[in-house]
Amino acid sequence: MIIRKSIAYLIFTFFFSSILAQEDKVHETFFDTNKYTLSQEQRTQLDTFLSALPKDKVLDVTIYGYCDDRGSEAYNLQLSQNRANTIREIIMDYGIKDVIIKDTDGKGELLLTKLDNTTDEVQRKLNRKVELIVALANPAKGKSPAIVVEDAQPTEETVNQYKTFDDNDIMKGDRILLENILFRTNYSSVKGSSYKDLRLLAKFLKNHDNLYFKIQGHVCCINRGRDAIDLRTGKRNLSVMRAKFIYDYLAQLGIEKKRMRYEGFGSKHPLGGQIKYDKRVEILITYVKKKTKANP
Repeated sequence: MIIRKSIAYLIFTFFFSSILAQEDKVHETFFDTNKYTLSQEQRTQLDTFLSALPKDKVLDVTIYGYCDDRGSEAYNLQLSQNRANTIREIIMDYGIKDVIIKDTDGKGELLLTKLDNTTDEVQRKLNRKVELIVALANPAKGKSPAIVVEDAQPTEETVNQYKTFDDNDIMKGDRILLENILFRTNYSSVKGSSYKDLRLLAKFLKNHDNLYFKIQGHVCCINRGRDAIDLRTGKRNLSVMRAKFIYDYLAQLGIEKKRMRYEGFGSKHPLGGQIKYDKRVEILITYVKKKTKANP
């Protein structure tokens, strides 16, 4: 079931976020090969970070563990989880309550990518880490605006509000949901079964060459609307890179780049139903060019 928030709900969200701004504090802790205990140097740096936190302003905590590209997938996944758990135990010793820790997740390996002036071994050392993200309340200055909230609950609408390849009345502002284009978990590349539907999408766009559009990527389950991490690169831009993957593939199949744009929204726009609907890529029609009639 597809959910869209009412106008009143959006207004409430906008003003509430203005009143209670948030600030993220990020700390990375690095581990030795095959280890999930901290060296004295890394423990000291983590203690310094935690000691400086205003605990009364901590809204929530997210912990992501990683490994380098050596070792089996199952081994790396477990090791990264153990590393995340180690950091969780330490921060709880500092008085941060368990209920505030929203996510403690081992993400497995970060693949080796070529960086300028950096050896492979140095980069692997940088990949053996835990990323700690602490969200702090940062109340905005000044008086709070008056808020009137009416019907602040989401209203339910069906998937039929998306257009499909069978529709002939597509207009500016319409959306097409790419339901059968599925991505590998935590990666920006699609599963093999999705290429057939990508080719169908390209065929549709060639037959409707008057449509200009944006490819919009979304992810789910990340606090405060942040993007997810692309495990291929280690960067927090998964929704953008998934949209770019579609963009690049369509360009390879002959769709003109001038007709396309791509962008990612992270987890800012959940639909509110099943998680699978939040992990989505949509086509937003931005312009419909009038077709010229052929001379008789």
